[in-house]
Amino acid sequence: MIRILMIFAGILLVGSGALTRFLDSAVTPSATKAAVARADTPREQVASGRTMMLDSGRDAHFEANARIAGRSVDFIVDTGATLVILRESDAARIGIRPSRADYTATVSTANGKTKAAPATLDRVEVGGITVYDVRALVLPDDALWRNLLGMSFLSKLKRYEVANGRMMLEQ
Repeated sequence: MIRILMIFAGILLVGSGALTRFLDSAVTPSATKAAVARADTPREQVASGRTMMLDSGRDAHFEANARIAGRSVDFIVDTGATLVILRESDAARIGIRPSRADYTATVSTANGKTKAAPATLDRVEVGGITVYDVRALVLPDDALWRNLLGMSFLSKLKRYEVANGRMMLEQ
């Protein structure tokens, strides 16, 4: 019985590989480029003034564009980040320029431990959602490749939910 299952599994594996190659060759290069462009560009849609829908990108991250101090700042939504995390260069663009003495917090990142400067963002706007007095940290650019929209923003919402490759934010 096990031998028959192993043979059947092998046939399925070979067949699925052949089918994948066939389907790949049947798609035109321009259609492939368009599909990749759509997958690389998450779309934001405002269903109402207080609800925001984010589609995940090809890398399964949810990207959001926020307005802080009147300037546009791109973020990855990160439910595992306790606070909103800003790269130094983006923090400077919105008027936050901590001195070296302000880097009093030690944080662990994917690149190891680094120092961070605590900050408070007066207002963070994502679509029609506005959150006030948001705790944040500023990290050196080399410690972080993208800004993170963490729980200090998300926890002030009525709810957030992820299902079927979409994230819903509701205030």
